[in-house]
Amino acid sequence: MGKDRVSVDEGRVADTNEQAGPEPLSVTRTDADGVTVVTVTGEVDHHTSGALRRALAPADPDGARTVADLSGVPFMDSSGINVLIAAHQAHAPGGWLRLAGVRRPVLRTLEIVGLIPLLACYPSVQDALRG
Repeated sequence: MGKDRVSVDEGRVADTNEQAGPEPLSVTRTDADGVTVVTVTGEVDHHTSGALRRALAPADPDGARTVADLSGVPFMDSSGINVLIAAHQAHAPGGWLRLAGVRRPVLRTLEIVGLIPLLACYPSVQDALRG
């Protein structure tokens, strides 16, 4: 499984940490048998959502498959929700975006805005990879 830190360099994902209050938002991308796994740690808000948006953007939207590991995300505001919606749309129609390890506060927000039927949530990355 290859591992890369992520950010944007002329439209390409490369290496970044953006600040989320006192703790930096960490976003890493790895590959697991052709599925991109994006691991996110820290709060996702309007200051940090850009890093998540770039990391979840598929290089080739046709058939792209991505698992977003949100187990390290204690809080996500509407900016993060908008990123997830855009990423889901960017993966359609032949690919998919799955969420893994979504913590209760973030899950509750997804439930309130009605995204649970749209974004498949799994307890772990391994479960999401198995689908």
